[in-house]
Amino acid sequence: MELGISTFGEIPIEHITGNAVHAQTRIDELLKEAVLADEIGLDVYALGEHHRPDYVVSAPEIVLAAAAAITKRIKLSSAVTVLSSADPVRIYQNFATLDLISKGRAEIMAGRGSFIESFPLFGYDLEDYDELFTEKLELLLQINREEVVNWKGRLRPSINGRGVYPRPYQAQLPIWQAVGGTPQSVVRAGTLNLPLTIAILGGNPAQFVQLTDLYRRSAAKAGHDVSKLQLAINQHMYIADSSEQAAEEFWPTYSKLMNRVGKERGWSPITRDQFEYMRSPQGSLMVGSVQEVADKIITEHKLFNNTRFLAQTIAGEDIPHKKQMHSIELFGRQVAPLVREAVQ
Repeated sequence: MELGISTFGEIPIEHITGNAVHAQTRIDELLKEAVLADEIGLDVYALGEHHRPDYVVSAPEIVLAAAAAITKRIKLSSAVTVLSSADPVRIYQNFATLDLISKGRAEIMAGRGSFIESFPLFGYDLEDYDELFTEKLELLLQINREEVVNWKGRLRPSINGRGVYPRPYQAQLPIWQAVGGTPQSVVRAGTLNLPLTIAILGGNPAQFVQLTDLYRRSAAKAGHDVSKLQLAINQHMYIADSSEQAAEEFWPTYSKLMNRVGKERGWSPITRDQFEYMRSPQGSLMVGSVQEVADKIITEHKLFNNTRFLAQTIAGEDIPHKKQMHSIELFGRQVAPLVREAVQ
């Protein structure tokens, strides 16, 4: 099973157009995280795309290209690319260029995004939310297969016999589909034989077995080899030298993030008791000691038979970057060997 890091690149909101100190510092931190992940033998480093003042990464492929120049072997992926509000031709060109820079380490994780700011920003109608993703995913997959493209769509102008360049270092770019829990999206991934990432950011992970089963059934129904499917699970992670230390250090940042997003979406504020349940063996948070996190990843692998696990980190003023780096190092140097020994 591959093990990796994902992050959205959280920053304190600045609202300035010059001397963006927090943004520059966070980009520097992300690059240091990528180098560390590479050095300690993790398999994937992934950055999410957002168009909000509280996240620094709006163009993951650019930051990943910088990481490609200073790393050697780690795979470099988006997490996610908001395909619905982007142009598939440009996305392909950007990631093909990343693939050339990294000598074959680029991946695209395509999704509809957990926020909707990009739709009005780029002039798209939210009423076309589902159709935009379906149409643009179709085009992206065709570009990946074919150098010269003939394609007709409704929401994106057609392409008549035009080549898309550059072509990547790999024969084809790995294109994953990311979902949060929508059954229709899982069926689409299985039917198209796409690698699937499921983000489990709340609830009991065991509840998501119905989605992984649906994914495999959909692939089998479409005639694909289920044994070759790639499945990733993505969950929040923070590791410290003890379980209590991990909880005390992570809780302030986590609660601020969840309550800020929750206020936008009408959720009730998260309580400490809820947090403690979420980091229990039945919950979705990978927050605790080395042994606790390793045990949880191994237990979930028995549920999902996943081929990849992505540990999503959260940055905040209550977690100095030095401690975040320590968490990543514990994940790579101590958790990863335990997991790899147990999962053959």
